[in-house]
Amino acid sequence: MSHTAEVEGIRTGRTPNGEQVPAALLRARGEYLPIFVTDDQADAIHRGLENEPFERPLTHDLLVELVTELGGAFDRVRIDDLQEGTFLAKIELQRYDAGKAQPMTFDARPSDAVALAVRADCPIEIDEEVLDVAGRSREELGVEDEG
Repeated sequence: MSHTAEVEGIRTGRTPNGEQVPAALLRARGEYLPIFVTDDQADAIHRGLENEPFERPLTHDLLVELVTELGGAFDRVRIDDLQEGTFLAKIELQRYDAGKAQPMTFDARPSDAVALAVRADCPIEIDEEVLDVAGRSREELGVEDEG
């Protein structure tokens, strides 16, 4: 079973070794999933969330445009596994050939999957098993209460 996630934004978090790094903060099932990313990945996700264009298309913008122009559509992205502290993700899309949909699935870094999802306006889903292991409460992460 999976749960639809909302991207709460980019925050700064501490890795297990105490280093401060940016994290994409996703919320699903009433829990938060912090995904540590690089500065470039954080910028790409932030620009997608804020619909901030860059003077030239960034990689994620280009990929969404290519898929769309070639007759494809993004269905969803899934954060579907956690192995040795690393999240794994899939991008699911459909390519249309002679009016018939052909589903396709691609392995992806979660940061790329999230950056694409916010641009393509497709759902982000997190598998329940991933949330069971890595989901955190608002209090654990120090996220301020909404409202």
